[in-house]
Amino acid sequence: MKNLIRYLILFNLFVLFPALFIHAQDEVGIKPLTSEIEFDGLVNEPAWKVSQQLQLTMHFPIFNNPPSEASEVFLTFDDNYLWVGAILYYKNVDEIVSTSKKRDEESENSDAFGILLDSYDDNENALAFFTMPSGLKIDYSVSNDGEGGDPGMSSQNYTWNSYWDVKTTTTNEAWHVEMRIPFSSLRFQSKNGITKMGLIVNRSISHLNEINTYPPINTKYGSGANTRPSLAKTIVFENINPRNPVYISPYVLAGTTRTNELNDNETAFEKSDDPELTGGLDVKYNLNNNLTLDFTVNTDFAQVEADDEQVNLTRYSLFFPEKRLFFQERSGIFNYELGGPQNLFYSRNIGIAQGQPVTLYGGVRMVGRVGKWDVGFLDMNTADFEETPSENFGVARLRRQVINENSYIGGMLTTRLGFDGSYNIAYGLDGIFKYTDVDYLVVKLAQSQDKSINSEVFSMDPTYFSLELQRRAEEGFLYEGKYAYWGENFDPKSGFVFINNIHEVRTSLGYGWTPGEKSPIFRYSIEGDFNLTSRMEDGKIENMELAPQFKMDLKNGIGIFLMPGYNKEGVPFNFYLPGGIIVEQGDYSFWAFRSHFNTPRTKKIVAEFSIDGGGFFDGKQFAVELETDFNISSSFQLSAFYKFDKVRFNETNQEFTNNLARLKATYMLNTKLSMSAYLQYNELENMVLSNFRLRYNLRDGNDFYLVLNDSRFADKSDLTPTPPGFLSQTILLKYTHTFRL
Repeated sequence: MKNLIRYLILFNLFVLFPALFIHAQDEVGIKPLTSEIEFDGLVNEPAWKVSQQLQLTMHFPIFNNPPSEASEVFLTFDDNYLWVGAILYYKNVDEIVSTSKKRDEESENSDAFGILLDSYDDNENALAFFTMPSGLKIDYSVSNDGEGGDPGMSSQNYTWNSYWDVKTTTTNEAWHVEMRIPFSSLRFQSKNGITKMGLIVNRSISHLNEINTYPPINTKYGSGANTRPSLAKTIVFENINPRNPVYISPYVLAGTTRTNELNDNETAFEKSDDPELTGGLDVKYNLNNNLTLDFTVNTDFAQVEADDEQVNLTRYSLFFPEKRLFFQERSGIFNYELGGPQNLFYSRNIGIAQGQPVTLYGGVRMVGRVGKWDVGFLDMNTADFEETPSENFGVARLRRQVINENSYIGGMLTTRLGFDGSYNIAYGLDGIFKYTDVDYLVVKLAQSQDKSINSEVFSMDPTYFSLELQRRAEEGFLYEGKYAYWGENFDPKSGFVFINNIHEVRTSLGYGWTPGEKSPIFRYSIEGDFNLTSRMEDGKIENMELAPQFKMDLKNGIGIFLMPGYNKEGVPFNFYLPGGIIVEQGDYSFWAFRSHFNTPRTKKIVAEFSIDGGGFFDGKQFAVELETDFNISSSFQLSAFYKFDKVRFNETNQEFTNNLARLKATYMLNTKLSMSAYLQYNELENMVLSNFRLRYNLRDGNDFYLVLNDSRFADKSDLTPTPPGFLSQTILLKYTHTFRL
């Protein structure tokens, strides 16, 4: 293994190093606004016609074809705003599809238009501003050059929100879009009065399942290529000098929670009430065009949507994604992935303990860019909770472009300091180096130090190391290779890590085809994955998988995935599965099968279906999962999720089945007022959880929320003592008002 690593390093230094000096494309100068624009959602002023016009090209389903429908897209600016205008024509306007009015709608079944701005021109991060014919606002951030896909690790963060405006109008031949984005809502750098940003324009035409882009973006770069900042066009502004406003956002929250809990003798349920009346404050200050400073006092996240119920059939911890707004802006800078969802920093450690919310006294957060350096800093204080003491969490992150515009080196430091004297510190260096238009080398080295663990700095025990080669493409020869070392004492407690003291090897080889214009198939590939994790303490296999894969995407939007796999599991200690099932210590090998099918995501009814089955340690497992979205109108949406799991161990006569179901309904009176109801059922936990949320968004930064939460047993017939109708009920009212100074 050491010889393999040495060879890979030498190969990259002496063979691939010259290719690192790939440089980018030409640039487009943006013309300033010449006369006034009436912001009414109708692109008809003469000023639009003399601004910079952008020509769209078909991205999907046939790259570089002329678009099926005509578009006129314009870009200009004045002292305060970036202006975007678009006239999106249709041969038949009755084919316009508009399925939502909800802020940050993620569905793909509506016509849509928007831009992505790589405001620092760093080819790694971007801010997205989109809309649909209904005029709703969709904004999100993109990190890691659009790369993602692991559970909870999507590179697109829809929780991020900004201050901007959009208006739309539908005529008898097109729908029009006017966007007005304040420069004060963007972070950017200027040098000698020149500001460079990356730009991608997207138009989606639902009834044709078509995407058009500016600049032309080849689908060979993957299914999310149209949102990858590294493929953006560099645009140039002269003399933009925005104000740096201060946003002060106080909130007030009132409500009460009633719970019914078993008494100490478990003979009866006792009722208790916990009324709450509190408030807090968030302050956002733009230090300059490059840096944003956020302060928060008595931070509250009562309005955040509930987590999805999950069933854990592994030996490792479940991952839940971050949904809280304070941690969202430019959150990609704090990303230091360790494999899958594991990360050196995991913000859900702050303010959540044992699955319960913990009081956040407050903190400070700074993100931005200084020169070629990406800068991130966060410091938060939490209250004590049961056995968990009050704690201070700190994170510092630096990254810098090197060699070419898609290559970086960086470092991260995290601290978790308990007021009882405990501490945990983690630090790491990382680098990503692009040596062709699709090939990358990723190197990471990190350590952790903990008061309760005696570890030497110059030791491999508290150390993590990884070396990875990636091809970020879905056409032609495909590969990925990774080696990772996890030391016995590597345990960053501000991060998310579920295993250590292992070696890990991951390889993937395959080939992808794009049949061409006349074929109904957009792309298909055959790949083979080999993953091996071995324990260092005894040299035995922790787990191994050898899995051929077949993937196919049709031009009409249908997707198919098939994967048979040979698995080995080494279990050093007995562990428990749901239902009290014991998997005993030992070595296991078995075959299993996974499959996934999805209908076109551009239709009013969208379905995803998967079947998994086969061996499971020394037993059998079968799982069916179905998720369906019903986009009934632009005012009403319904989604349903159902999963069935069955596990059977014949030799020990153990088994369990579980039904997990989720139902969500959303009603949108307009783009400002929406109501959603969320109902979850978990048979294994015998629980029904419900959540109702009303949001009235008067304007950006001014929000009123009404939140109702309820939890109760699904079946009380066999329970003693007989429980009451509910276990807990909560009602909360929250109002946030933002003052701009």
